[in-house]
Amino acid sequence: MNDDLRAQLRYDAQRKSPVIAYILWFFVGFLGAHRFYLGTTGAAVAQLLLGLLGWLPFFVGWGILGVWLFIDLFLIPGIAERKNYQLAERLTF
Repeated sequence: MNDDLRAQLRYDAQRKSPVIAYILWFFVGFLGAHRFYLGTTGAAVAQLLLGLLGWLPFFVGWGILGVWLFIDLFLIPGIAERKNYQLAERLTF
C-alpha cells in the first residue's frame, strides 16, 4: 500500500464531521460533548462544569452556558474545518 493511500485512509478515519458535532451539540451539548469530539478539550471541560454546576449560584452558569452553546451553533463548522486541516497537515508530513 503506498503512502498516499495510507494517509488518505488515516485522514478518512480521523476526520471530524460537522454533522456529528451538531448531533452531539443538540443532544448533549450542555455536557460539552461536541467540544470533546472536536478536540477542544479545555472548552469542553468548561462546558461540562457549567452544565453540571451551573445552577450554583442562582442558575447564572446555565445562562452563560446557553449563550455559549448558541454561539457554538455558528462556530462548529469552522472548528471542524480547522481540525481537519491540521489533521491533513500532520498526515502529509
